[in-house]
Amino acid sequence: MRNVLGLTTALLLVQPATLWAQAAPPRAPARPATRTLPATDAMVRSYVTQKKVPGMVVVVGGPDWTSADAAGRLGTEVTAAPATVDSLWRVYSMTKPITGMAAMMLVEDGKLKLDQPVSDFIPGFKSMQVLTDPDTSLASRPATKPVTVRNLLTHTAGLGYSIVTKGPLLKEYERLGIVPAAVNAQAEVAMAQARPKSLKEFADRVATLPLIAEPGTKWSYSIGLDVVGRVIEVASGMSFERFLQTRMFNPLGMTSTYWTVPQSEKGRFATNYAWAGDNLVPVDPAATSVWLSPPSFPYGGAGLVMSAGDYDRFLHMLQNGGTLDGRRVMKPETVALGMSNLLPAGVTFGGVDGATGGQAGPKMGFGAGGSVYLETLPGRPARGTYGWGGAAGTVGFVDPVRQLRGTVMVNYFPADRYPLREDLVKALASDLAQPLR
Repeated sequence: MRNVLGLTTALLLVQPATLWAQAAPPRAPARPATRTLPATDAMVRSYVTQKKVPGMVVVVGGPDWTSADAAGRLGTEVTAAPATVDSLWRVYSMTKPITGMAAMMLVEDGKLKLDQPVSDFIPGFKSMQVLTDPDTSLASRPATKPVTVRNLLTHTAGLGYSIVTKGPLLKEYERLGIVPAAVNAQAEVAMAQARPKSLKEFADRVATLPLIAEPGTKWSYSIGLDVVGRVIEVASGMSFERFLQTRMFNPLGMTSTYWTVPQSEKGRFATNYAWAGDNLVPVDPAATSVWLSPPSFPYGGAGLVMSAGDYDRFLHMLQNGGTLDGRRVMKPETVALGMSNLLPAGVTFGGVDGATGGQAGPKMGFGAGGSVYLETLPGRPARGTYGWGGAAGTVGFVDPVRQLRGTVMVNYFPADRYPLREDLVKALASDLAQPLR
């Protein structure tokens, strides 16, 4: 059975099982809230007391209020630190909206255009091939359309992903180390040997591989946002990490966002788990985590570790139209464009399962690295809601109509073990029917 990152369950579950601590999980201190959310608080506590998760943090907010709730611990051990809004979590694919909005900054700067060929930045993309029989061979023909920046941002480039691609192309992705993600220290030993050592080398290797479909004709979850990291480097003239740090993280005060968790901060880092039947097994213990060592290169699709407080600051900026605490990092029209449906004409997005970070339900489109609701259904976020989730269960969204944002931090595989996204929506619907206090 393949797990969410394309490795076998047997490979991942190499750590000995850890029993749940018998002591009552702590109620962690949260930052003062300006609105009480009793149903959301009850949901968070129930997930912990029912041992669905060792710990959970939820941060939600409106235009002029924020509410944070945390319960449980960062691991199942009785000695594990309490979960708080400053705890660190693997956000995996929730990195994608951050990378997508970084690209939109360069669109605003005039250094990128949505329909610009990627070959302007990565020459190898000039002559792409398209598979003619993806299930059985690598036989291919020349692509008739160029891969564009829009295609990379919306998963319509025809690129694959080791978590969803099958057949001969998957074997080529694995052989060439086109696996831009980290799981644990043991798995990393094998993955790092084949993986490229820089974003440039990664993007150049990707350009040598055939596409699964003609660019701009099909939505298929992909490494597109990882390739966007290299486009950002070339277009901006600085490293991907430096661009994000100087244009987004520093201005927004995101001081708990890391590609590599410093040794000094590992005490607030959660352990990542996997459900094996009814047993919760540590996959990546915080004390020995793969995120304590630098990655082969920054993974724009799955590479960040963040606090709930920091992800909330990113979402709050989007909710405010590009401004937070008086500092503008994007124009309102740029934010609105990035959160709009950017899919090429004729392409639809039907959702993906929780194990790959998306969500099913209302009719949806796709924006800059995240899904976009195209309709408002009863009991659901409104049309225009933008966001994405992570392979380890995290959730992030902005509802611009209702002026509501939300972040949920947990760390376990598979993400769809529980209907956490649905439970949050129901709890918030109940809470937001109540007046401000």
